[in-house]
Amino acid sequence: MSFKKETPLANAVFWAARKGNLALLQLLLNSGRVDADCKDCYGTTALMVASYSGHYDCARELIMQGADINLQRETGSTALFFAAQQGHNDIVKLLFEFGASTEFRTKDGGTALSAASQYGHSIVVETLLKNGANVHDQLNDGATPLFLAAQQGHVTVVRQLISSGAKVNHLREDGTAPLWMAAQMGHSEVVKVLLLRGADRDTDRKDGSTALFKAAFKGHNQVIEELLKFSPSLGLLKNGSTALHAAVMGGNPKTVSLLLEANADPSLPNNNNDFPADLTKNDRILWLLRPNIANGS
Repeated sequence: MSFKKETPLANAVFWAARKGNLALLQLLLNSGRVDADCKDCYGTTALMVASYSGHYDCARELIMQGADINLQRETGSTALFFAAQQGHNDIVKLLFEFGASTEFRTKDGGTALSAASQYGHSIVVETLLKNGANVHDQLNDGATPLFLAAQQGHVTVVRQLISSGAKVNHLREDGTAPLWMAAQMGHSEVVKVLLLRGADRDTDRKDGSTALFKAAFKGHNQVIEELLKFSPSLGLLKNGSTALHAAVMGGNPKTVSLLLEANADPSLPNNNNDFPADLTKNDRILWLLRPNIANGS
């Protein structure tokens, strides 16, 4: 966290909160010459700094000295947001004890729950959910806490959110599903959990690509193995191509082999009338697709 202090005393309060120097913080606050809610030019408060830095005693002292729990920084962030983002569950609980709200949002729509989910802080996620956090929160682009957890591969958080009612097939505004994002990132365990909990294996983005197509292009073979258990489409997709075309372009022979073993059709052309074999010069892949080419026939 970066912040700019306005006065020498405020500067000292921020320094004490950041370093966890409780004695100095008490001395400054008890002097009566600086307010517990002193701010920098971005609206950052000492309580936000202590919450971000994980200094429980300093956070509690600021609260007992009258600091406003729910003040928002210029970006919309609160002390709860920062504590959740950094995984400081003791401070999250403290803030709830004194009336912290889960409803405040950052300018991009972020909440304490979305921050904790994105960073994989499962204990904090549990605390937030128990204290009324909305599992259906969305960023301005439509990304939910489940989407963010899936994107980062936090399988424990994914399970928690789904068990609390998160919608596995909720799309971001660009049409991206949590399954698609997890597949692209290579998070096979998350892909497995999402599929078992009802994720649509063939949901495509606005560009027409599916989770299997993206995983094939990236060469994420463990992801592909999980997807193939649910019989995804191996035919022509809305983007005018197939997962096998994507695998060939990605250049991973193992990926190509997995799809062929699942009965992907190497004789199926894309919308440009290109067969998968037309998209590579890799001898190993050509051998898999058309063995006679590797033999010089």
